[in-house]
Amino acid sequence: MSLGRIESEAEEKMEKSLETFRKELAVMRTGRATPALLERVMVDYYGSPMPINQVATISVPESQLLVIQPWDRSIIKEIEKAILKSDLGLNPSSDGTLIRLPIPSLTEERRRDLARIVWKKAEETKIAVRNIRREANDELKRLEKEESISEDEIKRRQQEIQKLTDKFVGDVDSVAEAKEKEIMSI
Repeated sequence: MSLGRIESEAEEKMEKSLETFRKELAVMRTGRATPALLERVMVDYYGSPMPINQVATISVPESQLLVIQPWDRSIIKEIEKAILKSDLGLNPSSDGTLIRLPIPSLTEERRRDLARIVWKKAEETKIAVRNIRREANDELKRLEKEESISEDEIKRRQQEIQKLTDKFVGDVDSVAEAKEKEIMSI
């Protein structure tokens, strides 16, 4: 494996870890309505599980209300069942053409719990980034043992990988701080 390839592969993996972290946080309930809340909710659509956003339009008319408008009215009951079965703890109400999903405000205690969960997930993501750094450095050491590159080149590449690691750890912290702020705001 070439030197540039090791760095670019490490950066790619770190980017994927950060993106996964962002997606995990997007579906976290914060007391504010967002269509991302429903991303993992699957609806039984003629025998096939489908994400809600593929069978309905989801809009946010107010900060604490989601409106779900199915393209096929016959699946309104299925959508309601899927939301009730999900771990979101939300209660849909339907008028026959669309579903209103009020997002209740979170208690102070629940906000603190969610903030702790955010930072736990952030730490897991930072560990993943550091593991990617370790793998890249191990690959560099392997190349050094094969004597295909100099010790100075190894040190320079390790510094580059460390800079990448520091950047992604900082990005993880920034994303976590923004989510914590969103959770703690009323």
